[in-house]
Amino acid sequence: MPEGDSVYRLRQRLATATRGARVSEGELRSGAAAGASLAGRTIVSYDTHGKHLLTRFDDGSTLHTHLRMQGSWTITRAGRALPAVPRSRARVRLRLDDGREVWGLDLPVVQLVDTARERDVIGHLGPDPLRADWDAPEAKRRLLRRPERPFVAALLDQTRIAGLGNLWVNELAFLRGIHPFAPIGATDLDALLALAARCLRVSATVPGMYQVTTGDRRPGSSHWVAGRAGRPCLRCGTPVHVRDEVYDDPEQRRTWWCPRCQPLPTGADVGTPE
Repeated sequence: MPEGDSVYRLRQRLATATRGARVSEGELRSGAAAGASLAGRTIVSYDTHGKHLLTRFDDGSTLHTHLRMQGSWTITRAGRALPAVPRSRARVRLRLDDGREVWGLDLPVVQLVDTARERDVIGHLGPDPLRADWDAPEAKRRLLRRPERPFVAALLDQTRIAGLGNLWVNELAFLRGIHPFAPIGATDLDALLALAARCLRVSATVPGMYQVTTGDRRPGSSHWVAGRAGRPCLRCGTPVHVRDEVYDDPEQRRTWWCPRCQPLPTGADVGTPE
């Protein structure tokens, strides 16, 4: 699933390519506003909050989209047709005055809202480390509403902190040396949130460092534990453990950890294999 840094980078690419462009024709093909024409609008800006993308137009409207697991955006050059199969999966189409077309493919969330009412669709989200209004104390306060909640479940809850997905949550647990199913209140939240913000910002903005958590960009060496089930921990050599996700349970996503580098707190019992 795309994470906050993924969507931030998407925003930068779309803004560089299309900000200030006028839509000559185009429409929404999904959601409550399916069939609505976007012709005559000019793209004035893009913004993100967590994993949500906001495309703002000059008429005071905003296109709110979310990629979830399958969504993507692509731009075709003037005179170049999108192949039939991806065209059939298009949920947003924007033909620009210069002949290029912007396509939102397989987007599960497509909403057209008044720009002044964007909070109606993103107001539930927690603070986002990639935004200028990042509020670490507020994120800490939200996480501590349920200090007994497992580390990974708490950080994946977008109403607590927005933008962390499964990869980053697992890697942060390793970097902080905490068992992924230990209570979120058992870690130093100030240090954790500072690290999370720093990691996301590097990943989102530094060339070549997208989702590289070890500092080593070589294939198979860029992550400490994520995707490394059964392989030796890059720090201590202990085989990395994994717990498969539980279907339709956001509290129990696929989780990786090193049992030596991330021991359970003394006396803790989270019912996971060791």
